[in-house]
Amino acid sequence: MNIREKALVIYKTKPALITEIADKLTIQLATGEQIKLRPKDITLLHPGPLGSLKELESPLAEGDLAGAWELLAGSRTTVEEAAELIFGAFTPRTAWELYKHVQDGLYFTEAAADASGAKYVPELAVQVRSADEVEQIQRKRNEKNREQEEREQFLEHLRSGTYDKASEGRFLQDVEALALGKTDKSRTLRDLGRPETPQEAHKLLLKIGYWDPFINPYPSRFGCPSGSGRITIEPPPAEERIDLTGLPAFAIDNPWSTDPDDAVYIDGSTLYVHVADPAASVLSDCEADLEARSRGSTLYLPEGALRMLHEESLTHFALGLGETSPALTFKITLAEDGRPEGIDIFRSLVRVTRLTYDEADRRIEEEPLKALFAFAEKNVSRRQAAGAVTIEFPEVHLHVADRTIEFTPIPAYRSAEMVRECMLIAGEATALWAMRNRIPFPFIAQELGDLPNEVLPGLAGSYQLRRCMRPRRLSAQPGDHAGLGLPVYTQVTSPLRRYTDLLAHQQIRRYLRGENLLSIDEILERVAAGEAAALTNIQAERASKLHWTAVYLQERIGTTWDGVVVDLKGNRATLIIPELAMETQVVVKGSVTYNEMVRLELKAVKLPELECMFILP
Repeated sequence: MNIREKALVIYKTKPALITEIADKLTIQLATGEQIKLRPKDITLLHPGPLGSLKELESPLAEGDLAGAWELLAGSRTTVEEAAELIFGAFTPRTAWELYKHVQDGLYFTEAAADASGAKYVPELAVQVRSADEVEQIQRKRNEKNREQEEREQFLEHLRSGTYDKASEGRFLQDVEALALGKTDKSRTLRDLGRPETPQEAHKLLLKIGYWDPFINPYPSRFGCPSGSGRITIEPPPAEERIDLTGLPAFAIDNPWSTDPDDAVYIDGSTLYVHVADPAASVLSDCEADLEARSRGSTLYLPEGALRMLHEESLTHFALGLGETSPALTFKITLAEDGRPEGIDIFRSLVRVTRLTYDEADRRIEEEPLKALFAFAEKNVSRRQAAGAVTIEFPEVHLHVADRTIEFTPIPAYRSAEMVRECMLIAGEATALWAMRNRIPFPFIAQELGDLPNEVLPGLAGSYQLRRCMRPRRLSAQPGDHAGLGLPVYTQVTSPLRRYTDLLAHQQIRRYLRGENLLSIDEILERVAAGEAAALTNIQAERASKLHWTAVYLQERIGTTWDGVVVDLKGNRATLIIPELAMETQVVVKGSVTYNEMVRLELKAVKLPELECMFILP
């Protein structure tokens, strides 16, 4: 339609007045702002003349909206026709009022505008809704209004402490999602004027009883999977294996361990380290491999393990769960001083005897375990002579089941040290093997930080050293692992629960079969993905242990605990509570010394913040 000055138009759903017509049109907004634009950028509502946009605010009789709608229901009409039927006249004021009804959308909606060309302004067309459409829209609006009223009541109930979980729990979904880390916003917390943080969400859910303390939000909050690996693992394929079932092999672990993946035996100067062989079925880039890479490691929680691989992987590959087990054997030839002189890696079949650390310690003077303990002592001495850093802290096994939380102290078993030394030399020997054969491999290195000139004795010394240690570094380039006192190192003894170990096994198998090796870039890409996921698991494990410790302690306010002073700064002391394997800080009023055992009183617990506050009584 041709347009004149003083015509009423719509610009971005707002009224505007045509003030000048040239190559471009000039419009004036209600704010007084003047804008030049093309005709197609506006929609004609009334040809005018309209003296001022303020006239659109003048009083107007209600009109017969319902009658006009009934007459026109389901048809397409013009602004002029609809305005005359409703208000009895077509004026800028009635046209604007009709447009507001169009924007409301109950009885009318905007139809495709009619324009004859670029020089013309499109004219608003109106589609009148049918009776069914109006009924449906009205029903939805009524439901929305009712929902809003119920939500307002819910918020008031939260404020007054009269919240009802059965009828109002649905309004807390956003709060729960925030507490679980599935979103970073919460309308409910915002409406209550509270910070939109996971801690605040957790606090509210506990306060009103929607959650109880036995809900651990941290695995979800860190984005960890909710169960073990979902991709099924095929049984080991038929392939040639060296039969070692005639040799002893001992899988030594804690009594609660359910995924034994290494076993050891020594015969003179030959050390056998047998390792579970899931890479026989989990090939590079298969579905199970991709899933394991995305998980990084098995997530060990006090309430149970969420395994990197499908549970069937234990049935097929864990050592000692069946009469015989497939394995990847690392046969290491030891030099007189205990260092690895050579290594042979091959597929094997082994017969494994499972022992707990306690059982193994009881047999420390019995062969063939006695020789393993002797090797371990020699390897410890070798590593310490090379500058290995020894850090020892109290350990506990934290277990949660049937709403019961148990702390079990873990003694410093000699057999645990022995197994560790076997695993370390297997990693060292394999790293040397990979270097000699120019195999791209996930090596592990660590630089030492600035160690103190004099290390304190006891726990305080371990605390000193831990603070000096630098993070380990995984790369395709070998390097010293100064913390372990080894010239080169990798990890290959836990492929059921660590992705980088599984990756190492896949590369070893490629080499043994004469297949194309993964390139350095492919190794680095896989290491980066696996380590990122594994780091997330470590964070979730630490937070979960703190959570369950706090749950345990919140029922024990006022109890006393022994703490060992490991650091002093001004009037603050850092202590380790051995019974809980927990670190805490307190304000010191008197004089205390490093490694002094002091009595602490539990003063308060803030579960959502993972804070347990102790004082010196």
